[in-house]
Formats: sequence, C-alpha cells, structure tokens
Amino acid sequence: MNFAFYLLAVAIGVVTGGITSLIGASGVMVIVPVLTMFFNVSAHSAIGTSLFVDVIASITVSYTYFKNGNIEIKSSVWIAVASIAGAQLGALFSSQIKEGPLSEMFGVILIISGIGLIIKSYKEKGDSKELKVKFTKGWQQIVSSIIIGIGIGILSGLFGAGGGAMILLALIVIMSYPLHKAIGTSTLIMAMTALSSTIGYAYQGNIDLLLGCFLSVGAVIGGILGARYANSVNDKVLQKMVGVCFMCLGAVMTVMEAIKLK
Repeated sequence: MNFAFYLLAVAIGVVTGGITSLIGASGVMVIVPVLTMFFNVSAHSAIGTSLFVDVIASITVSYTYFKNGNIEIKSSVWIAVASIAGAQLGALFSSQIKEGPLSEMFGVILIISGIGLIIKSYKEKGDSKELKVKFTKGWQQIVSSIIIGIGIGILSGLFGAGGGAMILLALIVIMSYPLHKAIGTSTLIMAMTALSSTIGYAYQGNIDLLLGCFLSVGAVIGGILGARYANSVNDKVLQKMVGVCFMCLGAVMTVMEAIKLK
C-alpha cells in the first residue's frame, strides 16, 4: 500500500472518531466497508481492525467526557459486563433467527429516534444543559444497567453492529440520562465491550495492526476534536446533531439490509 492509502486511512479514522464522539457508537459501519472495498482486507480482518480502532477512539473520547464530568462509571461497568454476557446468548441464537428484519427494524427505530431528538430540541426552552435532570440512581441504577446490558448484548450478538447506538438510546430513554452524560457513558461502555471482542480477533490473527494504527491516529484526532466540541455546546444543539447522526445511521442500516435481501 502506498502513502495515499495510509493518508486515506487517517481520514477514515477522523470520521470514525467524530462519530464516536457525537453518538458514542462504533465506526464499524464506516471502517469495515472501506477496508474490504478499497484496502482489499478480508471481512474478518476488517472487523477485527475496526474493533481495535473502536477501543482507541472510545478511550480517547470517554476521557474527554470524563474530564467534563459526563460519565457514570458505575453504570458503565455493569452495562459492559452484562452486555458481554448477553452477547454470548445472542450468538447462540443467531443461527436460528434471520438478522435482516431485526437490523431493518433497528434502522427504522434509529431514524424515528433521530427525528424525535430533533423535534425535542425545538420544544425545549432555554439551555437544557443547565436543567437539573433526575436519572436512575442507587440499586435501581444497578438493576437497570444489568437488564439493559443483557438486552443490548443479546441484540448485538444476534445482528452485530448497533451496540453503541442501542446503549445511547437505552441511557436516554430508559434511564433518563442527560444527553452529554449518556454519550460519555456510552463511549466508556463501548471501549470495554470492544476490547473484549478485539482480544478474540487478535488471538485469531484477524487484525491488520499497521493499518489499524493509521486509522487510530485519525480516530484520536477526530475523537478529541468532536468530544471537545460536543462538551462545549448545550443539549439542544447536541440533540440536533445526534438526531441527524441517528437518522443517517438508521438509513444506512436499512438500505444495506435491503440490498442484502435482493
């Protein structure tokens, strides 16, 4: 591979880091297709490399959110552990369930959620970042985190990508987290869950380390810039941005599954 390819890898990494910083989700839907189509990387290696980049991008982004007080450590740990266990259950049933309808359904849910966030941003008055928002605490937080983690893990094990977006939706809708704290917590969870998967792919030799390092350089740059901006804006602006990202991600998932079914 020549210099231009590695420069492209850095650029792809910047986009991935930006996505992670805004919606606390994996950049797998960006990295995997690019690596398989333009870098001639096998599907397994592309996924493994993407997970490797996810770990670095998520750690970078979550650190920035942590410095701004926008991470719930306790929820992160419980959801991450539960989702890892749930993913194993999902994997057991994945061969018995068709993934197409599930993926398309989640894509539609993302689109609807994105529209909802944008509408909500226009209805709220004042700077919502300054509002006092009550979200689940104490033993309720632990129980909710475990249930959410298991559910997300099962769904992720069934049809793969979407874990990060599902975590963010669950934190916002079910646990009533403020948006900034939900994104920060989601990125930390992504770092832990992606690390567990990365170890497995690395053991099988399915990670292109050199390419992954160039992608990670871009992911760190995009993650830092995106996270700093996201933490500096109020919830109304961030809701619009997350809403647009959800709509785009949902549209991509729906279209990709529709193409697979043809």
